[in-house]
Formats: sequence, structure tokens, C-alpha cells
Amino acid sequence: MKVERLELRLVSLPLRRPFQTSFGRSTRKEFLLVSASAGGVTGHGECVADLRPDYSPETNQTAHHLLRDFLAPALFARELERPEDVGPAFAWVRGHAMARAALEMAVWDLFARRKGEPLYRTLGGRGGTIAAGVSIGLQPDLPALLARVEEEAAAGYRRVKIKIEPGRDLALVEAVRARWPSLPLMVDANSAYTLADVPVLAALDGFGLTMIEQPLGWDDLVDHAALQARLVTPLCLDESIHSAEHARHALLLGAARVINVKAGRVGGLAESRALSALCAAQGVPVWCGGMLESGIGRLANVHLQTLPGFTLPGDTSASARYFDEDLVDPPVTVSPEGLIAVPEGPGLGHALVWPRVEAATLWKEELRP
Repeated sequence: MKVERLELRLVSLPLRRPFQTSFGRSTRKEFLLVSASAGGVTGHGECVADLRPDYSPETNQTAHHLLRDFLAPALFARELERPEDVGPAFAWVRGHAMARAALEMAVWDLFARRKGEPLYRTLGGRGGTIAAGVSIGLQPDLPALLARVEEEAAAGYRRVKIKIEPGRDLALVEAVRARWPSLPLMVDANSAYTLADVPVLAALDGFGLTMIEQPLGWDDLVDHAALQARLVTPLCLDESIHSAEHARHALLLGAARVINVKAGRVGGLAESRALSALCAAQGVPVWCGGMLESGIGRLANVHLQTLPGFTLPGDTSASARYFDEDLVDPPVTVSPEGLIAVPEGPGLGHALVWPRVEAATLWKEELRP
């Protein structure tokens, strides 16, 4: 099979409420929607790059440049027997994992739709349900945080993650833990700390957290290894892991005991599968992080989490937490038991609502061989 046509769209969706981390506050989600067509069938992928290079060096603009000028021509020239063939077509490109992942995701969806099977089956996963966790951004004050945790715990989420930053950490965790002594709870620092903050991070050991996510530099492994040796609580790496090979290095160094897998961050679904298999072979738990995706990327994450290595609840929560109207129908929902049903329809499994997609589109571009 050869891909015959690509369509790129910049889509903008307002968030229901602002989402704040240690490196910024988001009120909208703007992303590139990539559609790949062959033989009258189209698959879709969502690029998780954003407006600013704060989480990652990539942005919507850099991803557009790579997709249009390098990745699309490389894909058009390639005969694809299976979706795994996309990776070798892009092997010469250094970095730009999010751009590569968006196009690769569209091809995975295209293959699954052509075969008339759900994406999880094409990936080698299983049907049923996945466990849902939730990520809560920095809140204006402690009462607001406690109210949000109350809301999400009542909704059935099986793990709660709260964001922290220097000066807004121990008191927040202490208050949440005092109110919910047995709640599966983790914190995410988004690289806001240094080794000078070891006393604060070590104090988190007293709260029975499931993990501390990415406390140190976004591209660091060595200092994380030094920190993990001084903590009881497992460290989880997110931004520092750019591939399965990076994960192997991190585990060799002892830099983490848990890995957050984001397909966009590591270059696609095939690399995510390799990373989860690597960790599973070493008994290291992995879970799927979130990037405020629309239902398109959110559904891809649901299917990804059916692979054997994903043993912890991910950040794949309900569409309605973020958007008044999602781009897929039905939207992604979470049961009162904290579970998401894995779709059984072809590809991603839910239909795109094209009037909503068109209304949210800022520009679009067609690419052909």
C-alpha cells in the first residue's frame, strides 16, 4: 500500500477550565490533525506538540514544517506492507518525535480501518476496558485543589495526580493525604526541581505516594539516578524518555522505577509498544500519560493501553473534563468504576464529527505525491 493523500489541519479547541503546570497555563488546545488516505479509506492522527516549546522543543509550527517538507515526501515514496514500516521510512530524521508520531498514528488508524478491525487488534492488544486516572493542574488555592480532588475521586478515577512546583508542594500533598488517606496519589513536578531540593522531595516519602513524576531536568537521567537512590518513593520519568533506548538507559542507571509512555513523545505507537515490552520484561510498570488530547489522540491512547506492559491507570480521562464538545462521537467516557471501554469499531473506533472539526479548523493543507 502507498499513501495517496495527506491532509494537515491546525485545530483549536477551548478548554472547559484552564490547565496549569509548573511551566505554564493553557486555556486552549491547538494541535495538528493529520489524515492519511489510501484506496478510499482515511486514518487520523493527532500531533501533541503545542504552541510553545516548554514541555518539548517541538511546536505546531516545527511539526508542520517537518510533516510538509520531509515526512510526507518520505512516506509517499514508501511502499507499506504494515504500519511498522513507517518507522524505517523516518529513521533518517533526528528528533521531531511528535511530528513523526502524528503521521505514524494516522497510518496505524488507516491500516486498522482498511482491515475493518479496532486499532488495539492491529497493535496486538486486547479488548475490554482500561483503568482511568486523572491529572489535576495547579489550582489557585488549597480549597480549590481539595474541591477538584473530591470531584474526581467521586467520579471513580482509580488514581489522582496533582501538579506541584517549588513552594506549592508539601502542604498540598499533606492536605490531600489527610483528607483521603488511602487514595492512590502521585505528584508531577514537570522538571521544576533540582538536586538542591532533595530535602523537600525526600519529605514526600512520608505520604505514601505511588510515584513522583519528573522532578528534575527534562533531558536528565544522571541526576534522577542520584535522587532515586535517596528516596523510598519510586520516581517516574516522562520528559526524559524519548525512545525505548532512553528507557533502557534510565533503567540501567537506576534513574526511575516507573515510566510514563506518551506515543507523541517517543515517536509513535510502534516505539511505545517496544518501550512497554522492554519495561514489562524487567518488571517495570508503565502507564500512558496525557497531553490534553482531543478524542482522536485520546482514543489512540485507550487502544495503546491494552498492550500487556500497561499495568497502572493512565491519564486518559473523560473528554468532558476538557472540552464542551469533543471532535469524536461518542466522546470518551469513564464509568463510575473508573473504567474506559475500549472501542470495537474499525480503527480508533469512534466517528469524527466533521462539522465540529471544520468549525475548529484554523487552516488546512492537502499534500499529494
